[in-house]
Amino acid sequence: MPGGRLTHQDRRQIAEGLAQGHTYTEIARRLERPISTITREVTRNGGAGGYQADQAHQATESRARRRRPTPVPAAPAAPDAHGRDPEAVHELEERFTTLMINTGLPRMTARVVTCLYTTDSGSLTAAELVQRLQVSPASISKAIGELEQQELIRRERDPRRRRDRYVIDADAWFRGWMASARQNVMLADSARDGAEILGAATPAGIRLQDISQFFEHVGHAMLEAAAEWRQAYFARRTTDG
Repeated sequence: MPGGRLTHQDRRQIAEGLAQGHTYTEIARRLERPISTITREVTRNGGAGGYQADQAHQATESRARRRRPTPVPAAPAAPDAHGRDPEAVHELEERFTTLMINTGLPRMTARVVTCLYTTDSGSLTAAELVQRLQVSPASISKAIGELEQQELIRRERDPRRRRDRYVIDADAWFRGWMASARQNVMLADSARDGAEILGAATPAGIRLQDISQFFEHVGHAMLEAAAEWRQAYFARRTTDG
């Protein structure tokens, strides 16, 4: 039934849908399930190209037997200050995390990004991230390092608690986009140098010259698009303010 555990028949329909080239959204609609449920199921069991219904069902049953959970009364969900539905928020977090993973972020890094984005303050300490995500401090430290390297978050010192806070704001994707654009320009320069070394008229030189022109065009287009967005963003904030 919709909302319960996936049955063997559900998994067979997922496999049929994947074989027919259907998207996760289409499969979820047919089964009347959340998209995140289908995404987790497929990702956990071989991905879109290797998913097999029988093996997925057996693996799930095996995991359930190993866990043997001790029944514990469910704690009531903490009331949300804005009256938000906790289940809807959880589904949003799962969906957003999956999207971040699909952009190339490791799972833990994607979870940290999602946690920061869906927190009203937009900032958390490492200890708060450990508590919210129920993972080790080392996992958080590694994810934070990756996000700082990509300039998707920034670090602020909390003078009251003498701890660093990790902040995600409206400029996060701007900074990340700019870093990617600069990398494209650097690739263009390196490919251009390579074309000169290999000889502009040689097959390898021509290939690198094409690569150089591509990355130069894309890099400058990204820089221009980001600058236009930033100008429009601040103009809108000034008007709204």
